[in-house]
Amino acid sequence: MRRILLAYDGGEPARRALQTAADLALTLGASLSVVSVVPTGGGRAATGSPDDVAEHSRELQEAKRLLAERGIEAELLEPTGDPAPTIERIADEGEFDTIVLGSRGLGTIGRMLKGSISDHVVSHAHATVVVTH
Repeated sequence: MRRILLAYDGGEPARRALQTAADLALTLGASLSVVSVVPTGGGRAATGSPDDVAEHSRELQEAKRLLAERGIEAELLEPTGDPAPTIERIADEGEFDTIVLGSRGLGTIGRMLKGSISDHVVSHAHATVVVTH
């Protein structure tokens, strides 16, 4: 693991993922980038509105602060798009070898209605994927 991409949305699963990504980066001496995708088009709460952009910017700043407290300087990425394919594309383009993200713990019906970003990334990414619970 040389390059780690952390998908972060500010929720509790994402905070657990941040801790895992930080532990991996510190232990392995890997670089760490944090992505918060502003949803547009279809998908969960996809509006791409200025409020969405501002919220994702706050989430990234929170992640930056939490990582800095552990001595990690992280690159921040704030793309727009459908979250799962956007995370995969960024991982490919940035040559990340590891993606860390949290599972929201959706039940079967929730997964059918909302979809699962973590399931999609696990199934389609070309990198090692670590899902925290």
